Amino acid sequence: MAKIRAIVFTRFERFAHWSQAILIILLMITGFEVNGAYALLGYEMAADWHRVFAWTLIGLWVFVIFWNFVTGEWKQYIPTTEKLIAVARYYTKGIFDVNVPHPYKKTRAAKHNPLQRLAYLSFNLAISPVIWVSGLLYMYYNDWGKLGLDWLTLGAVAGVHAAAAFAMLAFFIAHVYMAFTGKPWTAYLWAMITGVDEVEDENGEPEPTPSPAE
Repeated sequence: MAKIRAIVFTRFERFAHWSQAILIILLMITGFEVNGAYALLGYEMAADWHRVFAWTLIGLWVFVIFWNFVTGEWKQYIPTTEKLIAVARYYTKGIFDVNVPHPYKKTRAAKHNPLQRLAYLSFNLAISPVIWVSGLLYMYYNDWGKLGLDWLTLGAVAGVHAAAAFAMLAFFIAHVYMAFTGKPWTAYLWAMITGVDEVEDENGEPEPTPSPAE
């Protein structure tokens, strides 16, 4: 199949991606200060902003989930083991050889390779639920008695929330690293900025004229 350059990431996907990235960075900055890692804004201000950023991100995620189901884009995240070993081998060895092509052939109907799908699955089913449940419990500590949760301990909830935050940080660092593994190294970054990427032409259609505004 021939390769074409086309709009792969819509305007909304790019907005959601960069908004989430900014909010997660702000949550990590304020969250680690609340946890006592350093002093930047002061505990009270950091805690207040942490809550604002958290509710904003929750609202964004609800909208993103709704958008994915309405548009059918949720199918992009269905995990698969097809070519998983080949992709993993590429990122551990082949990526360092400019003559070795990526084993996964990206299309507009299948944007994410098997490794990416598993990473997003772990993020959505493991890291996110833990960090949100523990964070909301932490936020509403004074209401535990009314909710019948007085058997919990603040130390345990705070510890789980901090562990999930470190897992989020590890995912974020890996995500940033992978963003610069394209050939050329800025290819993936520009694709998420402009929406235009190189994909396989499954339909044999003439090359479209990419427009970042789409």
